[in-house]
Amino acid sequence: MTKDMNFLLKLEELGQLLLSILLFQQLDYVWWIYPASILLPDVSMLGYLLNTKIGAWAYNLFHHKLLGIAVIGLGYWLNHDLMTLSGIILFGHSAMDRVMGYGLKYTDSFQHTHLGWVGKK
Repeated sequence: MTKDMNFLLKLEELGQLLLSILLFQQLDYVWWIYPASILLPDVSMLGYLLNTKIGAWAYNLFHHKLLGIAVIGLGYWLNHDLMTLSGIILFGHSAMDRVMGYGLKYTDSFQHTHLGWVGKK
């Protein structure tokens, strides 16, 4: 991946992270809930304690933006603020991870992502 393309992709992800913050501001929660919750999807990494296949599956489930979007949509549809918040956190966390170069995982190694190898140039 070229430097220019990498920059464009990170810029797009940054926009999505900012969108999640704007969506959060529409909810009736105090400001500190967002930063206090933004790392919760990383609990899915506990699957790696079993093996890399389960770890990758769990990680990818909770870091797939479609899940976040679906939970946001369901939360809005049901008028359920906690569900909407959960979706916003899932979506925002996934965008934040991708800004930092962490992508969806392959089953061979935690460092092997759809964006390339984490920590390797």
